[in-house]
Amino acid sequence: MSASVLFDAPGPKTVARHRIYSVISLVALLALVAFGVWKMYDAGQLEYALWEPFVTPDYVQYILVDGLLETLKMAFFSIIFAVVFGLVFGVAKLSDHGWVRWPAWLVVEFFRAVPVLLLMIFTFFLLAIGDGPLTSFWCVVIALTLYNGSVLAEVFRAGINAVPQGQGEAAYAIGMRKSQVMTSVLLPQGVKIMLPTIISQMVVALKDTSLGYYILAPGLTAVGKPIYQEFGNQVQTTIVITALYVVVNLILTWIATIVQKRLVGEKNPLELSRVGNLDGGRNV
Repeated sequence: MSASVLFDAPGPKTVARHRIYSVISLVALLALVAFGVWKMYDAGQLEYALWEPFVTPDYVQYILVDGLLETLKMAFFSIIFAVVFGLVFGVAKLSDHGWVRWPAWLVVEFFRAVPVLLLMIFTFFLLAIGDGPLTSFWCVVIALTLYNGSVLAEVFRAGINAVPQGQGEAAYAIGMRKSQVMTSVLLPQGVKIMLPTIISQMVVALKDTSLGYYILAPGLTAVGKPIYQEFGNQVQTTIVITALYVVVNLILTWIATIVQKRLVGEKNPLELSRVGNLDGGRNV
């Protein structure tokens, strides 16, 4: 049965009405964009001199290498470290041992509560000011790792708890140890449940790299300042930098969605064996 049990399938009149609403919304959006372009033209914001830096090879290279590449590097390290951090502390919060569970709970709740910008500033003054061992680049990575890792710890914990209890019980019944149950049964199934939230958190980490501007970190936001100071084109610079963030986030979401579809399409071995037993031992 393809129809949902939660609501009736829309009839021909409803479908037609929704199409009309979609067309009206699209026309309204195009009108809004056209109005914005007209206002920029009327204010002289479409003059070539203001957009010239973004078609000049030297400035394009500066934006892509010193801006976009540095942003991607910060996001990459932040996401990788945050996933590891979240996995470790998420599993630790599920521990049967209080001396493991409560410190993990304290760390996760603390870093979830601290604003990312304040965390960056604190890390910068602690580790980068003066003769500090780190640069502002790594201060951004550390701050994003702590914050996003704490959020992902809750995601991992919730995802593992969302796996049907019978899966773990079946694994224990065949003699698997707790570590084997966690790594071979609960985590693989839990990750499929967590993937949409993990993808969203990756996008959040990428966008939050822009906050590194306040601690003199490199990135797209940082390279925009010298350009608009030289050419006086704040609006144009903002549009171009924002467009780059949007494009990169769309690509990241697209890649993550493909990975999600492939993982969700795979069947769990324990689920297959369970279905086979219920089906009288026939191959499924």
